[in-house]
Amino acid sequence: MASLEIKGVKKRFGTLEILKGIDIAVEAGEFLVLVGPSGCGKSTLLNMIAGLDTVSDGDLVIGGRRVNNLHPSQRDIAMVFQSYALYPNMTVGENMAFGMEMRKVPKAERDAAVRDVSKILQLDHLLDRRPSQLSGGQRQRVAMGRALVRKPKIFLFDEPLSNLDAQLRVDMRTEIKKLHLRLGVTIVYVTHDQIEAMTLATRIAVMKAGVMQQLGTPAEVYNRPANTFVAGFMGSPRMNLVPAKLQRNGDGLALEIQLDDRPKVALPLPPQPEAIRAYAGKEIIAGIRAEDIAHGPPEGPAHRSLEAVVEVTEPTGADILTILTVGGQELTARLDPDIEVRPGDKPVLHVDLAKLVCFDPKTEQRIA
Repeated sequence: MASLEIKGVKKRFGTLEILKGIDIAVEAGEFLVLVGPSGCGKSTLLNMIAGLDTVSDGDLVIGGRRVNNLHPSQRDIAMVFQSYALYPNMTVGENMAFGMEMRKVPKAERDAAVRDVSKILQLDHLLDRRPSQLSGGQRQRVAMGRALVRKPKIFLFDEPLSNLDAQLRVDMRTEIKKLHLRLGVTIVYVTHDQIEAMTLATRIAVMKAGVMQQLGTPAEVYNRPANTFVAGFMGSPRMNLVPAKLQRNGDGLALEIQLDDRPKVALPLPPQPEAIRAYAGKEIIAGIRAEDIAHGPPEGPAHRSLEAVVEVTEPTGADILTILTVGGQELTARLDPDIEVRPGDKPVLHVDLAKLVCFDPKTEQRIA
C-alpha cells in the first residue's frame, strides 16, 4: 500500500474545464470515497489516477513518486470497474491469474496468490467456473480478486456496485469493508450513492461541477456539512433546510420560521458561537436532520417543543418518515415506528437544537 497526493489537479477538454483544481492527500491504508452527482468529475479524477486520462495541470504522486507521465502499467495500481470486465472464455481462476501471467509471474506463484485471494473472497469453490455461470455478486468478487492478487500499491473502484440489485449492494458493501479492515490497503472509491460513501469511507470527498465541496470523515460531512449542497446531498432523507430568521431573545437568540402569513413558530436557541450571534436580525438557512425531531416533550437542555402538523407519513419498517408543516415550511422527521400519526394530526414533538446547522443564504456556506 502507498500514499496518494492529488495536488491542484485540473482537467480540461478544449476550453471546458472539468476539474477545477483538486487537492487531496490520501494516507497509506486510507479508504477515500469520491462522491457526487453524475457529471461532477469524480470518474474523470479516478481515470487520471489510473493513467487512463491525462492531467491538464497539477501533480499526482503515488508513494512519493510523481506519476503524471507514467504509463498505467508502471503506476502499480489495480482498478475494479463497474462492468466487471471479465474474460468470458476463461475460468474464474484464469481471470484472476491473467494479469500476473502477462507479467511473466511463475505459475506456482500465480496459483498460490489465486488460492489465497479466493479464500478471502470465498471464491475457492468457483475457480473452475466461467463468468456466465456466476451471479452478479460473484462476478464482482472475481473482479476484486483479479485486482487483489497483484498486491498493488493502490486499489481504484469505479462505481463497482451500481449494476447489482439492492440486497447484493448491501452484501458487497460489507465484503468490501471487511476486505479493507483485513488487508489495510489504500483504496480510492467512486460512487454517486451517498449511503455507500458513508458506510465505506474513512474520509469522503464531496464533489460538484468539478469542485471539491468538502473533505472529511463521514461524521464531519454528515453533522457539519460545509454548505447547503453537502447538507442536501449527504443523508437519506436529506437534511431539512429551512429559510428562517434569527431574532434576539433576551441575552440569546430565537429561530423564527414563517412562510407568508402563516402562524409564526419561534424556537429559543441554546447559546450560540459569536459567528452565529452576528446574524441576529438577519435571514439564515436552518439545517436540522430528520432524526433530531422526535416524539414527546423536550428531554434535554437544547430540546424545544415543536408545533407541527402532519402532512404525509412514509412507514419504512424501522421508522416512520413524517412530512410536517412548521410555520408553513415543510420538514421531515424520522419517528419511532410504534407511534401512530396520521395526516392532519398535531403530535407532541421536540427538536434538538444542539444539532442545528446554520447557513448563510447568499453564499450557502455553513456559519461557524
